[in-house]
Amino acid sequence: GHINPAVTFGLFLARKVSLVRAILYMAAQCLGAICGCGLVKAFQKSYYNKYGGGANSLADGYSTGTGLAAEIIGTFVLVYTVFSATDPKRNARDSHVPVLAPLPIGFAVFMVHLATIPITGTGINPARSFGAAVMFNQDKPWDDHWIFWVGPLIGAAIAAIYHQYILRAGAAKALGSFRSSSAM
Repeated sequence: GHINPAVTFGLFLARKVSLVRAILYMAAQCLGAICGCGLVKAFQKSYYNKYGGGANSLADGYSTGTGLAAEIIGTFVLVYTVFSATDPKRNARDSHVPVLAPLPIGFAVFMVHLATIPITGTGINPARSFGAAVMFNQDKPWDDHWIFWVGPLIGAAIAAIYHQYILRAGAAKALGSFRSSSAM
């Protein structure tokens, strides 16, 4: 399953998840994030307070545009990697073992964190950002919170459109021209 509303949104745009399922998944993901942050707050209060409840916010010295761009690009990398690693046509063609799909996805998350932690604390998952903001409930995380929804949803939309309608359409067109030329 997936625990990220941006991934769910990308899958919805790619017609891999229905609207009702996407809405229910996103609601469950947000509720799960709130519960998870609540557990951390309950059991690790000193660390929770020391690290601002894990709430994302734009770092000092960075513009809103930079933070938004970091979230768009970071989420694009994540969602595009999810599409590529789980593409059934790619798996059949390259005979990759489907159980290995989490490896490139995890590596993408790692690389995105290296690049964006200094800027935004790495959102790329609106539910995680939402759960931390709800439980920490301070002004700064809420002031910047829109970045952690708008950026990931735009990044997911671009990844879905690029993978489904540009790459896959180009591959289908190339395959069609190959088939028509080999029939001669």
